[in-house]
Parts: sequence; C-alpha cells; structure tokens
Amino acid sequence: MHRLKIVATFIQGTKALYDFVYENLMVQMMPVDQANSPTIIAQQYKMVAINSALQVDLQGQVCADSLGTRQYSGVGGQVDFIRGCAESPDGKSIIALSATVGDGKYSRIVKMLEPGASVTTSRNDVHYVVTEFGIADLKFKTLRERGEALINIAHPDYSEDLREELYRRHPGYERYRMRIE
Repeated sequence: MHRLKIVATFIQGTKALYDFVYENLMVQMMPVDQANSPTIIAQQYKMVAINSALQVDLQGQVCADSLGTRQYSGVGGQVDFIRGCAESPDGKSIIALSATVGDGKYSRIVKMLEPGASVTTSRNDVHYVVTEFGIADLKFKTLRERGEALINIAHPDYSEDLREELYRRHPGYERYRMRIE
C-alpha cells in the first residue's frame, strides 16, 4: 500500500536515526491503528514480520512481555503482525530469539513457560521460530511434532532434558520415533 516506504508508528534511537528520518520522504509515519492493523498488514504481498520472544515452550506458545509475573515490556504489535502475515499472500511470520540467555545459563526454549508468564502469542498463531541453531516450522504440526521441531533448534546443552519432557508428555513417542528412523 505504501510502496517503497518505511512505515512506522514511533521512532526512537540515535541522532543518526533522527537525522535519517528528518524530512525523509521514504519514511511514512502512521497512527498505530493503521500501522498495526492486521487487515492492512494482510493486504501487503509477501509481508514478513520478525518478532522477538523471551521464551517459547514445547507447544509453541510465545512469551514476549513478562518474566514470570514480572512485566518486562509491552506486547507491541506482535499478534497484529503475526495474524496479518498469516493472511498476506505468501506472507511469513517469524519469532526470532537466541537459544539461551545469561551466558548460556538458561534455555529460552523451555518445557513450559515460567509460572505466571503471559502468553503473548498462542501456539495456534506461531509459524516459524528461529534460533542460531535453525528454523522450526510449526504450522500444521501436532503438539509432539512442534516439540520435536523446537528441540531441534534449542541449545544442545538443553536438548536431552527437553526431549525427556516430550517423551513424558507423549507416551509411546520414543517407540514411534524408533520405528520411523
């Protein structure tokens, strides 16, 4: 809709960023109800949204705004963009996060979200999750398949523990997996 434009609702950053934006005809500032409208986002051809997360659990639920019960940030337009991209012709939504935090001390792919953590984006809306270890395509996957895909992009130090949880949740999965390998 705004071909060759950079559309934004707010801009915050360095003096260099402000200098770039000032009187730049490529930058189109829009109210949030337009910039984050899933209906408008869906009208963009091949729209891609890249959002971050604090944790993703084995079901594919995304927490992007709280650490347990403590509010960390705002939700922003994550769900708006994910849903808009789902309806965009050839659109894609991506949750990108590092596999660990705290110098590798904690996995960000987790068995379950931290107690009290909010679900920013439901498992039903998540398409791709990306870490430095790869890409998990969760669309149209069962809960077991989602878990396996997410374990494959978790840090290797945490994979076995996550896999044990997946086996616990899906009895018989280990036997099934051995048959197909």
